[in-house]
Order: sequence, then C-alpha cells, then structure tokens
Amino acid sequence: MKLKGKVAVVTGGARDLGRAVAIKLAAEGANVCINYFDNASDAQETLELIKKTGSKAIAVQGDMTKAAEVKHLFTECNQAFGEKVDVLVNVVGGIVGRKKITEQDEAWYDFLMDVNMRSVFLCTREAVPMMSEGGAIINFSSLAARDGGGNGASMYAAAKGAVMTFTRSMAKELGPQGIRCNAICPGTIATSFHDRFNTPENRERMKASYALRREGTAGEIADLVCFLACSESSYLTGTNIDINGGCFFS
Repeated sequence: MKLKGKVAVVTGGARDLGRAVAIKLAAEGANVCINYFDNASDAQETLELIKKTGSKAIAVQGDMTKAAEVKHLFTECNQAFGEKVDVLVNVVGGIVGRKKITEQDEAWYDFLMDVNMRSVFLCTREAVPMMSEGGAIINFSSLAARDGGGNGASMYAAAKGAVMTFTRSMAKELGPQGIRCNAICPGTIATSFHDRFNTPENRERMKASYALRREGTAGEIADLVCFLACSESSYLTGTNIDINGGCFFS
C-alpha cells in the first residue's frame, strides 16, 4: 500500500495502458480519478476492476484538449477526494493515423499536437496548484520521440518529442517545490493501439529485432508508472525512461 491516502488522476484511464495504470495505483492504495473521452462502458468496467482493489474511484468524461473540460475533471476529483492531487499520469495521446508530410494540412498538425502535447500542458497546469511536496507527474512519451516513428507518423513523433522536453522543463520548475516530473517512452506494447495502427507482419518483424523478442504488456508499463509515483523514486526527476524490451536504435 505504497500510495495509501494519495489521490491519483489518470487521463485516458478507461482502457489499455490507462486502465492498467489506474488499477495498479489503486492496488497500492490510491484513490483514483480516471478521465475518459467517449466510451462510458469501458470507463465503468475500469471502475469495477478498481473497486476490487479496495480503493475508491470515479470516472469523469472529458476532452483533455479543452481547458474547461480539464478544469471540470479536477473539480470532480476534488469534490470526491478532497482538494489535493498527489499523482498525475498523462496517458491521453495517440497516433490517430498515418500520413506523408505532403498529405498533412494545418488541421492535422493541430490535432496531433493538441491530443499529444496540449493535453499534457493543460492537465499539468491544472494539477500543479493542488500538489505539494512529494507530488509526482508521469507523462507518456513514446519510442517514436527517440527514433522519429514509423512511416507517416512524423507529427506524432514530434509531439511526443515535445512531451519529453516539457517533462525536463517541468522537473526544473517544480523541483524546488518537491514535485517530480518524469516521462516514459514505451516501445511496442500489446494493446489496441498496435491492433489499429500496425500490421501483424510488422509487429513480428519488430519483435524479432528486440533483445527480449516480444512485445511489452500494459501491466509492465503500469509497474514502471507506479515506481515513478512512489517514494522509491524520490530522487528521480526530469528523466525520459525507455521501456521497450531492448529496442536499440541510432
């Protein structure tokens, strides 16, 4: 129960990586506020799974690229668990689709930057005033931020690169307050993300190139997030941690 009495906010917490993170934090004793965009049934299923841990949880619908909806999320969290936030996990993001640079327009640029970077900015800005010494912010970047991403993922990779830099900046700014900020850079994780935006053939080719010869699991990502949220990582801030099964790149 390393997070007993703590309050955690997990954006994109209804499924896949966000669900695994929310359940893990709850299992360590945190009360959890999950955000979801549009799938209420997924969010309800996550709540039921969290309740089995003995912790409390609420789900709040909202678009994390909209400042008013971000504020609503934190207002609901405060009403449920008190006016504090101890852990913020910015999971919201995604590749959305693949387009060559000549096929991208300004609307595509805006959308990719909004969902992957603007959401992190807005949620961090809202959470920080509610945080005190010992608070932790964990952002989701990506392997794509390291290697430029796959074909047609240039803006996704660029946005995740921005998350990495923002993480370092927040670590410097918030460190004097005792608030830590780190990011994780997952490689290929077995979730619906790769079911939608990758092919079975490419996934097999990628696995063959990894040192561990397999994809990661959502549970392994959640374990790392929990470590970054707990006091065991109290001297760790400003890092962008690769978790990719030994995917080595230039």
